[in-house]
Amino acid sequence: MQMTIGKLAAAGDVGVETIRYYQRRGLMGTPARSGGDGWGGGVRRYGDDDLRRLRFIRAAQAAGFTLDEIGELLALDQSDDRARVRALARQRIDALDAKIAQMTATRGALARLADQCAASETGPCPILAAFEP
Repeated sequence: MQMTIGKLAAAGDVGVETIRYYQRRGLMGTPARSGGDGWGGGVRRYGDDDLRRLRFIRAAQAAGFTLDEIGELLALDQSDDRARVRALARQRIDALDAKIAQMTATRGALARLADQCAASETGPCPILAAFEP
């Protein structure tokens, strides 16, 4: 299936500028223009492989990978270096675990402040006092 950048963007649920950004970052290719008069005319056509790559990028971002890591994953797909792919996945898991631990601690602290706030109707609110400089 051949599509314009606008149709590719719609199919991938992103904006056209997102695709152009991915192209500038080297994550996606830029097809040659077809037709036209040689003075910048013609239309770039994208295919199913482009859509698969776009969806891969978006899914990897949703999993928390950075664009640099996604670029490495795309390159590793060509080399079949599964050990490096696993290492990147484990790094991402470690980063997620650290973030979960931080958010759990933050949640606990906020819950304690909410309990302290509910315990008294007088004096400064413990929640507001905790955020004062």
